[in-house]
Amino acid sequence: MSAITKITSQMIKARAKELGIDDVGIASIDAFDGAPILMAPKSYFPEAKSVIVIVMRIPRGSYRGIEEGTHWHNYTYYSYNKLNTIFRPRLTYQLSTFIEDHGWEACPCFPAVPERNGIKEPVAEGKLSPDIVINIRVMAAGSGVGEIGHSKVFLSRKYGPRVRLGLILTDAELEPDEIYSTGTICNGCGRCAKECPGNAIPAFKDQDKKLHVTVGGKDIYWGDVQMGRCTLTHHGFNNKISPFHKKAFPNMKFDVDNSVMTEEEAYRLCYPMATAKWMTYDDAVTDNIIEYYGYIMKQVGYFAVCGARGCIRACMDSLEKSKRIENLFHNKFYRKPSWMMTNEPEEVEEGVNQFRDRYLDNKYPGVRENEYKYKYKGKHS
Repeated sequence: MSAITKITSQMIKARAKELGIDDVGIASIDAFDGAPILMAPKSYFPEAKSVIVIVMRIPRGSYRGIEEGTHWHNYTYYSYNKLNTIFRPRLTYQLSTFIEDHGWEACPCFPAVPERNGIKEPVAEGKLSPDIVINIRVMAAGSGVGEIGHSKVFLSRKYGPRVRLGLILTDAELEPDEIYSTGTICNGCGRCAKECPGNAIPAFKDQDKKLHVTVGGKDIYWGDVQMGRCTLTHHGFNNKISPFHKKAFPNMKFDVDNSVMTEEEAYRLCYPMATAKWMTYDDAVTDNIIEYYGYIMKQVGYFAVCGARGCIRACMDSLEKSKRIENLFHNKFYRKPSWMMTNEPEEVEEGVNQFRDRYLDNKYPGVRENEYKYKYKGKHS
């Protein structure tokens, strides 16, 4: 049986290092007293005294395939979903049990999306509606492991934007870490905005497009990202960064850059399309409209496509060059100009069903003679 013993911030950090956790920050629960009630840690665990934030790095090499335009799987698996749902939670669990071995309750919290919470009926009168979802990036900013960057992506003092975050609430009273001032890590280069393929991030100098919160008495702020454009791009509904979408919809010219769609609307469009099925032709492996999206959703249950071109890749390159972070490399990340496709169709295809016509022309040449004028990829029937 575990004894009730004292536990300190130093003990937790030492155990985290033994477990392979890359960084840990600690905050007093009081630093977040101004949090919205549906995002407040005290709404989740009223007796909590401390917040523990866990930082796990994203391997820089997991972006290499997308940067080369040759491999997408690693981004969803190692940079995003599985890092958030398998690799990091396992260590969060182990650190939580270490705290509870000392007789203090440890509440591990999954970093869900806070903007979609609170829409269910309360379980009893006087209760808040579930689910309480804490803003993990604000918690991290208050725990001394880094700051929220202009792109809203969290910037670790060690790894810059290449991190995923975990959270533990505990009733143990721990020594807090010093909170970083915004701009300590972010160098204000603006590359996140300039290189975002969805035009989702406002210009760095636009003071009217910044969001502010107070954490532990400090003003924390970041850019007011247009999350509809971000979501459309992240989930591959942007021809400029998704060869898969462009193959499935070669004539579509969806203007993500100027879209006013909200984040929720973008989710309602992207996720159903990722698993949507339709009639296939001989060049299709499955009946998924967008083959890769259906495949990766089946394998992982999530799909990330854009490769964080501006908010992570360009940002990490800038922070490495300016040496604002600790984890530096022998070789630079960008070794050639980064690719981006055009939103324009390569060639406007005429007719009713170019997929059917291409199939028939390839398999049964001449069978469509005198049907109607049709053109695709420079060929006429």
